[in-house]
Amino acid sequence: MKKYSILLLALQVSCLSMVQAQPALYVTTSGSTGFFSETPVENISAANQKSQVVLNPGTAGIAVRMYIRDFVFPNKLMQEHFNENYMESDKFPVATFVGTVSAPPDYSQDGVYPVSAKGKFTVHGVTTTREIKGTLTVKDGKVRIAADFEVPLSDHRIEVPRLVFVKIAQVIRVKADYLLSPKN
Repeated sequence: MKKYSILLLALQVSCLSMVQAQPALYVTTSGSTGFFSETPVENISAANQKSQVVLNPGTAGIAVRMYIRDFVFPNKLMQEHFNENYMESDKFPVATFVGTVSAPPDYSQDGVYPVSAKGKFTVHGVTTTREIKGTLTVKDGKVRIAADFEVPLSDHRIEVPRLVFVKIAQVIRVKADYLLSPKN
């Protein structure tokens, strides 16, 4: 009986150390998502430093969530118009991406890996299927995800009044930079 207990304890310890070798999740609540609208008349940019991201290396699943009102503009009037007139933040307060990383890397090996994630992208209450390409960097036990992609306003039924049509690009450039830490 004593041999059986020792064997069982040894098996549990080895399983526990295997589980601890790779975190169950990588997370952040302070990811950076920014966007830029460039037109001949005016450039508009904003940043959200509170993007929430969860990456599950076991399933290759990724989820990103941000509150629209957390985007900060250099001009308070732009921020007000963005939330009230275009994004309707009271009605559609959150933007999300939920998908799967294709060809995920070995998270135990430091390196920079080109990746793409395919999934459901929801903005302004409209969900589209998107594939977003970027890089995933593993370094010192942390994961950095960076992506640069475009979002056409028409894909998410974001309407720009004729009066300001020349001031706002119809395709917005989005940059994401998320540093995730392990969470067991």
